[in-house]
Amino acid sequence: MAKNSKIRKQSLNIPKSILVTVQILQFISLKLVTLFAARLFMTPIKHKIPKRELEMDKKSRQEKVRIPTISKEVVVYHYGASAKKILLVHGWSGRGTQLVKIADAFLELGYSTVSFDAPAHGKSAGKTTLMPEFIAAIFELEKQFGPFEAAVGHSLGGMSLYNATRQGLKIKKLVTIGSGDIVQDIMDDFTYKLKMKHQVSNRMRLYFENRFGETMDSFSAYLSAKEIDIPVLVIHDNDDDEVPVKCGIHIHKFLKNGQLMITKGLGHRKILGDEQVVESTTAFITN
Repeated sequence: MAKNSKIRKQSLNIPKSILVTVQILQFISLKLVTLFAARLFMTPIKHKIPKRELEMDKKSRQEKVRIPTISKEVVVYHYGASAKKILLVHGWSGRGTQLVKIADAFLELGYSTVSFDAPAHGKSAGKTTLMPEFIAAIFELEKQFGPFEAAVGHSLGGMSLYNATRQGLKIKKLVTIGSGDIVQDIMDDFTYKLKMKHQVSNRMRLYFENRFGETMDSFSAYLSAKEIDIPVLVIHDNDDDEVPVKCGIHIHKFLKNGQLMITKGLGHRKILGDEQVVESTTAFITN
């Protein structure tokens, strides 16, 4: 991923102060710049909820749910009243209402949805989080509000659902949209955009592995895809500058019962509101 030209064409809107801090810390100590990078990597940006999501936010029944395995709380959204429930999982710096167009479509078809603000996202407390906490929240929601008919995940939410499904999440079908794939590629690209030395990415990986007691590569989506038997629809945009389309293509190759849908011109977030994407998602799950 880090070597993909499409990724490197787009640069995060990184404040100059952060880039200057990186250069200073790199000069002083690789350990210090690694710790700084790790902190940034775990810190999502909380965006103001856009107008298109306000109705779902208003009509949802919301509650705080404690996730015992990580000792954190998340805000959960119950949208609709049907016993047939779909789990929705947002991506990095997203919100539980981000998949509103998909949620609305399911409501029209007689389903309800359950979604959540991951730790440090939306209305949930905290400053930092990582994929293992997304996965922990998914399992706690299944325990309290499941079973779910199916699940839909965007970006990191898709990666989390691949991992959760491999680990035993009981769903009949899965749809992922713009999912990332190889964790090391994600860290390589992150440090590249911050103009850090390449070795910082490897040091950051070791830091997380020591902290969580698991290899970061074990969370890569394609590895989970190998062990998933249920039908999976992989949706990815050809012009996604944040997560390249090769991620979706690679994941699909390892699925035993997968379908691949590649769109054009929608990018990483606009894809969530595209009429064809919404229709394909609901049709795949309900048929």
